[in-house]
Amino acid sequence: MDFRDLKYFEVIATEGSLARAAERLHRTQPALSKCIDRLEEALDAKLFEKDGRGMRLTAAGQVLVKRTRQMAIMVEETAQEMQDHAGGLRGHLRIGCLPTLAEHMLPAVLGTLLADAPGITISLMVTMNDNLLAGLHDGELDLVVGPMLDNDPDIVCEQIAEDTVVVLASENHPVFDAPITLAGLLAWRWMLPATTVASRQWLDQTFERHGLARPTVQLESNVLNTILPILEKTELLGFVTRFNLVARRARVREVELPETLMKRRLGLAYRKNGYLSPVAARIAAILREQGKDLLSL
Repeated sequence: MDFRDLKYFEVIATEGSLARAAERLHRTQPALSKCIDRLEEALDAKLFEKDGRGMRLTAAGQVLVKRTRQMAIMVEETAQEMQDHAGGLRGHLRIGCLPTLAEHMLPAVLGTLLADAPGITISLMVTMNDNLLAGLHDGELDLVVGPMLDNDPDIVCEQIAEDTVVVLASENHPVFDAPITLAGLLAWRWMLPATTVASRQWLDQTFERHGLARPTVQLESNVLNTILPILEKTELLGFVTRFNLVARRARVREVELPETLMKRRLGLAYRKNGYLSPVAARIAAILREQGKDLLSL
């Protein structure tokens, strides 16, 4: 197999159309058809089947496109490794980070890193754990700082810190006027992250384990900076890390209930067979050291 054929195949698979792929690659459709023919002959497998006016991958095609993307990442990382051997602490670093850690941990970490390597550039993606994991798998991120990933064979994850996620409400919320129970929390509407986020899943499952309905979500948001101001001004309940109670002077209180305390392990993750540049290795070391001082609350 020719690597150029594989690159063309990936574009064809992504576009689902020879015409669109030809336009994107600045090649003719017959040339791309021959590319597919060569691959199918080499693999002795059909890669595409007709889908209306377009085309879709067969089962064999789905396997090949996954492998092709993995090879593309490997080629890119090999080129980067060769440059890093010559350049040392230089280059570009792509970091994904959970909002909590981006606010409470990453500033000090990046301060140390930039002092050690002033010539580097950094792309920082601050988002929730589902997007972080997808970016790491797709080779769009070099490192991820977020919840521990225990069951992914393609990812290495090492614990660097802990935090506790709790229910929060405005300091004058009526929920504090009566004894607090898990069932009683269902009388109020909530502001929670998307259902794909681990903390939301944990909270929903907690209510279900006790034979209760899931919380009624009136406002769904993954933007950390908006959560506390909204909780201050409304009667919504939220589910947020305790770090916010320490670092911010928000007029919110913890709704204390043992059943809703979520202990969360926070980790540093990277691809198992991926390449860690000297810069990535350096920030990993800084994160490990800084994590020792980030006490569980």
